[in-house]
Amino acid sequence: MLDIAAVCLVITALLAWANHRFVRLPTTIGVMAIALVLSLSLVALDAVGWVHALRVYEESLLRGIEFSDLLMQGMLSLLLFAGAMHLDLSELRALRWPVLALALFGTAFSTVLVGFGLWLVLPLAGLPLDLVPCLIFGALISPTDPIAVMGILKSAKAPKKLELLIAGESLFNDGVGVVIFVLLAGVHASGNAPTMQTALLLLAREAGGGLAFGLVLGYATYRMLKSVDEYQVEVLLTLAAVTGGYALASHLHISGPLAMVVTGLIVGNQGRALAMSDTTRRYVDMFWELLDGILNAVLFVLIGMEVLLLSFSGSILLAGALAVIVTLCARLFSVGLPSRLLGSRFGLPGGTWRVLTWGGLRGGISVALALSLPAGEERGMLLALTYCVVVFSILAQGLSFGAVVRASVATGK
Repeated sequence: MLDIAAVCLVITALLAWANHRFVRLPTTIGVMAIALVLSLSLVALDAVGWVHALRVYEESLLRGIEFSDLLMQGMLSLLLFAGAMHLDLSELRALRWPVLALALFGTAFSTVLVGFGLWLVLPLAGLPLDLVPCLIFGALISPTDPIAVMGILKSAKAPKKLELLIAGESLFNDGVGVVIFVLLAGVHASGNAPTMQTALLLLAREAGGGLAFGLVLGYATYRMLKSVDEYQVEVLLTLAAVTGGYALASHLHISGPLAMVVTGLIVGNQGRALAMSDTTRRYVDMFWELLDGILNAVLFVLIGMEVLLLSFSGSILLAGALAVIVTLCARLFSVGLPSRLLGSRFGLPGGTWRVLTWGGLRGGISVALALSLPAGEERGMLLALTYCVVVFSILAQGLSFGAVVRASVATGK
């Protein structure tokens, strides 16, 4: 395990250096793009009889990494907490209803739209799927990835209110998406549809329990931070709250992601303002910004390298292109259209609908959920479709997101 971690960090550091020195893309996009190009180059060179040993080594390295466990049980808690820490809770409170509506109803509606849309268009690629697997794909691809979104927002220079709306939605909708995913995966495994009461109870336990646990954990962490004035101890307390809290949430079968978001909001607002000295605040901020940057880089390098483990054909690539179109259309109707119709009521800037639609980036969470599916032909196909959407999302949407923000704000439409 130590060897794998060392190799991943070395590769990530070298790709980050190469991106900063030569490519000059945003770090997360740049390292993923370079890793993807290198992986595809290995495939091409191996096809003509070169570098076979290097490709075998990279594949064995990736097979030694449980990507789903690494992200969902390791990186995710740290990244969500770091992202939530830097949101202004007083400003976010003014947008609580749009954020709640987009995270809850928007994600559920998008799941249905993507599921039925994919079910209708996949026969065009000669790869039909049953409705329930298509709905599972809708559940895992509908939540926007806060890890990808927060990284792009830092360089997009969007208006503050718009930035808060996008960040708030992305931080909360993954918890909702995971609950829907678990529910649909259980339906597919058992073959029995749950009752409405069962579904609502699961949502209340997972989402409601996660929010309540996050409030308790955040307040307890805040009180402990306030009782000491030693930056090393306080940094350690925040790290312990995240890792221990996420592990406990998993054992309690409640939403760890939502708990970490709430804990991060409390520590990042009340904690930073009332429980930390200037010195502690500076060290806590630096620690979490540095950890966030390192983990983001490692995650996106792994996403770029994962292509080696997937099987693609002409039909799969066509299906992937159709999945991209369906996902974008679902995003437009589930999030873009409501924000267009109701945005003025909440004082959102013009063009919000366009930014929300194009800014719905997918990333590691979608890949991790797809990898968590049981082995089988459907898993391989859903994983390939997920990868196509994620790569398009990060490279095409991520690179053009800043331009879309500027154009939308300039035109105000």
